[in-house]
Amino acid sequence: MRRIIAAMTFIAWILAPASDAQQNPSPFDPIEDDPDLPRVLLIGDSISIGYTLPVREILQGIANVHRIPTNGGPTIRGWDRLGEWLGEEKWDVIHFNWGLHDLKILEDGEHQAPLDYYRLTLERLVKRLKDTGAQLIWASTTPVPEGDVSPKRIPADVVRYNEAAAAVMKKYDASVNDLYAFALPRLEKIQRPVNVHFTDEGSQALAQQTAEAIRAALGKIKK
Repeated sequence: MRRIIAAMTFIAWILAPASDAQQNPSPFDPIEDDPDLPRVLLIGDSISIGYTLPVREILQGIANVHRIPTNGGPTIRGWDRLGEWLGEEKWDVIHFNWGLHDLKILEDGEHQAPLDYYRLTLERLVKRLKDTGAQLIWASTTPVPEGDVSPKRIPADVVRYNEAAAAVMKKYDASVNDLYAFALPRLEKIQRPVNVHFTDEGSQALAQQTAEAIRAALGKIKK
């Protein structure tokens, strides 16, 4: 009897992770494509990680919504790993952002990516994304709140970096999902206190905006 109980306990232990995964899906979980639906790729940092699952849910039956298997980080990480993230398969829509890590202020008082470096690297990334033939959507960097945010970031820098990014997007005819303008007037309701991240309700709100931007891009695809 003890052996039977031990065996049953071991089986339950083996099966538990799979059960937990089903009940608590991760944004990084690979998805199985419906071949009849267009393919969408989300590229971005932890803000995009927060809205990945609700975007996927909103667009269920409309698009296969993938995301990169990590935090997109600053532009330099994007440049180093973009080929890996894009893979070999065709993308119909790519929704992307870099900026929140680039404007982070390091211990020496310098930005992780100075504005000119950010602009140039972002342009190289957009050129590479343009080559995929996908509809491109740039998500503007979301606001940094006032206060002693850690790591250090300055609210006004978000405006400067977004302006630089907007010029690049205009040059390459990429659509803009202006999450900055959407989030700014409602930060107290949707963003965590003195934190660049959003509440669950905030991520859901960002997801609604993002899903609408993706729907619009899907409508531009030639059939």
